[in-house]
Amino acid sequence: MEFNEKLQQLRKQKNLTQEELAEQLFVSRTAISKWESGRGYPSIESLKAVSGFFDVSVDDLLSGEELVSLAETDKKEKMGNTCDLVFGILDVMSALMFIIPFFGQAENGMIRMVSLLRLTEMPDYMKTTYTVIVVLVAAFGIAELALQNVRHRIWIKGKRSVSLSLGIFGTMGFIASRQPYAASYFLCMLVLKGILTRRQR
Repeated sequence: MEFNEKLQQLRKQKNLTQEELAEQLFVSRTAISKWESGRGYPSIESLKAVSGFFDVSVDDLLSGEELVSLAETDKKEKMGNTCDLVFGILDVMSALMFIIPFFGQAENGMIRMVSLLRLTEMPDYMKTTYTVIVVLVAAFGIAELALQNVRHRIWIKGKRSVSLSLGIFGTMGFIASRQPYAASYFLCMLVLKGILTRRQR
């Protein structure tokens, strides 16, 4: 008997609806429906909750094959969460450009390195462009960190693409405006994201 059938049987033995079981396990009714229809498995934590609630061992709930599959899925999910956390931290770190001297500006015939806040010898539209790039990336990083537990399909699939796109846009912008240190900083963050993305696949 598969896990979905066992769960359904255990629930019915206790005369519980899917909604009532969901309340007991602190998950959504959709999650119970998904598990019972065989469209997915609970996380390790949810599986422990199911095991404890019905007073059966995890081995009784899952076959060896299902257990291996669940362990692999859980490992991938944890790796994904770690990657998302690192992406968010890297994006937030772009705000360091406001205080660390990454930008070169001409002063008395010399190039002096200054932070974004001290960048004065430059047209306003350029400084505004730099500020918008840095603020966009940092704000998106904050969103990534704040919404770590959001499981909406569009957010899960799109957040890394947006983060990478903003990184590319920033890098290209700084290269085009001849700010090599700022471009290198963004490029380093982009390379780290690329390595993490590749390792997860």
